[in-house]
Amino acid sequence: MKELLIIIPAYNEGKNIESLLDVLCTDKFISFADILIVNDASKDSTREVVSSYNVILLNNIFNLGYGSSLQAGYKYAVKNGYKYIIQLDADGQHDVENIMNIYEALITKSCEGKRPDIVIGSRFLEGGKSFKISKLKKISMNWFCFLIKIATGKKITDPTSGLQGLNRDAFLYYSMFNNFDHYYPDANMIIQMLLLGFNLCETPAIMHERLEGVSMHKGLLKQLIYMLIMPISIWNTVIRIKKGLQK
Repeated sequence: MKELLIIIPAYNEGKNIESLLDVLCTDKFISFADILIVNDASKDSTREVVSSYNVILLNNIFNLGYGSSLQAGYKYAVKNGYKYIIQLDADGQHDVENIMNIYEALITKSCEGKRPDIVIGSRFLEGGKSFKISKLKKISMNWFCFLIKIATGKKITDPTSGLQGLNRDAFLYYSMFNNFDHYYPDANMIIQMLLLGFNLCETPAIMHERLEGVSMHKGLLKQLIYMLIMPISIWNTVIRIKKGLQK
């Protein structure tokens, strides 16, 4: 068995995931990594498309959401003895070439004198590449960067990046009850892990515009709700850790 598992949560991504798997299911990647798709009860052709590839497929019996689908992947990785995981989005926004950089950073990069527990792919570091981002999203990202800095003293450039690599210590912690946000696992989880003493670093990443389908944050109302919910979640996270309720 390989030491690296690539986890891809997918909900109604039948039009995007085929081209992604065409690239991933080649010797370049399957020679060193297993691929797990967590199909979150998609209503389109996602399940049928994925079933035609030689990958591991988990099917949620009903829609659980992005965070819960990721946690299902973490639990699978723990149970099957993987040492590292890299999580990608199914919509093709995360360039697959990022996998090699994140994996190398996980196993070799020094993060404050230690190997990192979590590596975040950042489109905003030198060498990274981003697609066009709305003004509202830029405001929310800058707001989350500020909150992370205030809460932890750590500068993070891409707090909403779902492109991440984790070692076993990190995804083992995430796999446990009440340790991972089932709805919006973004800046709140970064703050949680930093306050708990996990080592976290960023590495440059290339990201593309979604070609098909709709983002889970699409629309003004959803983005405003997200901007309101995240600070509350962050405050709750900080209080729980400060009071010793989360270890």
